[in-house]
Amino acid sequence: MKKVHPNADGLSSSKEEEAVLTVWKRSLLFNCNGFTVFDAKGDLVFRVDNYMQGHKGSILLMDANGEPLFTIRRKKISLGLGENWLVYEGEETMASPRFSVKKSLNIFNNKCLAYVIGRDRSNQIVYEIEGSYSRRRCAVLGDNRKLAAEIRRKEGGGGVVLGTDVFRLIVQPNSIRRDFAMALVILLDQMF
Repeated sequence: MKKVHPNADGLSSSKEEEAVLTVWKRSLLFNCNGFTVFDAKGDLVFRVDNYMQGHKGSILLMDANGEPLFTIRRKKISLGLGENWLVYEGEETMASPRFSVKKSLNIFNNKCLAYVIGRDRSNQIVYEIEGSYSRRRCAVLGDNRKLAAEIRRKEGGGGVVLGTDVFRLIVQPNSIRRDFAMALVILLDQMF
């Protein structure tokens, strides 16, 4: 079996500050849905192990040791106005969510996939996600449309493009936390 984690093959980022993660859409546990995420050294960074097949209600993002980082919970909006996803810090879901993410239903802006809304007093859009998740070509844009993170297809040896179950998550420095960028990947996977 080929390795899915990054290696020193020249595909790593030219910027030392950005984090290049390899996301594998597969759980480390048998018979589970989820994700396994490696850093540029090949070390496990994050994981998602969903024991319930097809369950899209609540998902837990964990670090390499199994400590909860974010709980993601789906909230249906009445009257067919779509879905809202709530992101809680850690495993706590009784507290107020840190962010909410809403799938874009704007037919005039077909590049936009979703909006990330801060759950502080302002309830303003913090990030906008554009691109195509099914093609693994997405950009997370922050203030002034500055690139905060992006999802790209991963290439193997000899320039062979791998399938959509292995891809890169590139996180820009001082723009977004790596764990929150991975939470956005999980949300996109649930939405699309």
